[in-house]
Amino acid sequence: MKKNLFIIFYIFIFIIIQLSPISLCDDEEEFEIIDIVTELTSSNCIVEDKIVEPETNSRACIVIDRKTNTILYGKNENKQRKMASTTKIMTATIIIENCNLEETIEVSKKAAGTGGSRLGLKTGDKITIRDLLYGLMLCSGNDAAVALAEHAGKDIKGFSELMNQKASDLGLTNTHFETPHGLDSDEHYTTAYELAILTNYALQNKIFSQIVGTKNYTVTINGYPKNLSNTNELLGTFDGVYGVKTGFTNGANRCLVTACKRNDMDIICVVLGADTKKFRTQDSIKLINYIFNNFKPVNIQGLIDIEFEKWKNENVKSFIINKGITQNIDLEIGNMSNPVIPIRKDFIDLIDISITCPKYFEAPIYDNTEIGKLIISWGNSNILENKIFVSSTIKKKSIYSYLSYFLKNFNTLLQENL
Repeated sequence: MKKNLFIIFYIFIFIIIQLSPISLCDDEEEFEIIDIVTELTSSNCIVEDKIVEPETNSRACIVIDRKTNTILYGKNENKQRKMASTTKIMTATIIIENCNLEETIEVSKKAAGTGGSRLGLKTGDKITIRDLLYGLMLCSGNDAAVALAEHAGKDIKGFSELMNQKASDLGLTNTHFETPHGLDSDEHYTTAYELAILTNYALQNKIFSQIVGTKNYTVTINGYPKNLSNTNELLGTFDGVYGVKTGFTNGANRCLVTACKRNDMDIICVVLGADTKKFRTQDSIKLINYIFNNFKPVNIQGLIDIEFEKWKNENVKSFIINKGITQNIDLEIGNMSNPVIPIRKDFIDLIDISITCPKYFEAPIYDNTEIGKLIISWGNSNILENKIFVSSTIKKKSIYSYLSYFLKNFNTLLQENL
């Protein structure tokens, strides 16, 4: 009889866990990651010598080039979605930029009682902000998130205002935060694209980059050590991965943001809304392999310079500067801050550079005035623009200019009218 009661009890607990509105942790679904890495590493996404994009289970995905923010792959990348604990990328950013990381704080009852994935804090615990950050990003502690939010923003509402202000500063118009941990909330959302942009910004901070790139770390709570392991299944197992954050709630499904660098290419991959942890890992590996196997860095600035010089030689003498003291116009193009962009290998020969610029102007024209555009495109949706501007001022003719011209050419004008 007792045996049957125990069986019924365990079945009941299992059902409760499955129906729970929030996850118990970001990493509850274990599997052998090495097998997936081995299985997918050789995949080039090439079918009959034609490059094809990988099929993914995740509902929204993106890969961007870190140097230029160029989108290399996208699937529903601008659709608003819940993002679970990837929220903590913003939480950590706010804390690192605004707090003394060596300060010790006391954990409140509210923070200690926060559910979901936890660092394991109790009311009254004393811990440094730095150690809370490791608890936040490695084991995805929701209790650490609330403790940090209460310290920096007084309460969750105040901290959310800081998060939303930062999102606005970064131009993230499709992102809104309500919590520091990312548990499901109707007005808590982002897009794969904006999450990638936020991550790229966060990784520029050395402290953030160091934390999310740490596989194991020991924090100190009340003077006692506690060992933490990173929930990021690709960190330390997949070539080139150096961060950043996992996530899971029932509303967001499985999420993973990954930074990966190999040779001259540095990318951020975001997958949101995968059905299982295995799918989010498979999707991430597929997308990373797809980029590194099928994209090549191209010096776009070099191609632009060649095409622009050719265009100038063919067109510069056809410009008319009405009432200008000269018809010789000096043109320049802006330099790209990051001239090398990864481009899919089968698109490189399809790069198109077109120039739009009027030929008639009224003087005066001042230096640094934008007068045209150089447009670069490849593939289906990749477009860059570069400005064409005047590099020296062309003044308008004055009455003295006309008089001087008349006197200088008087004999010629007289002969023409005889």
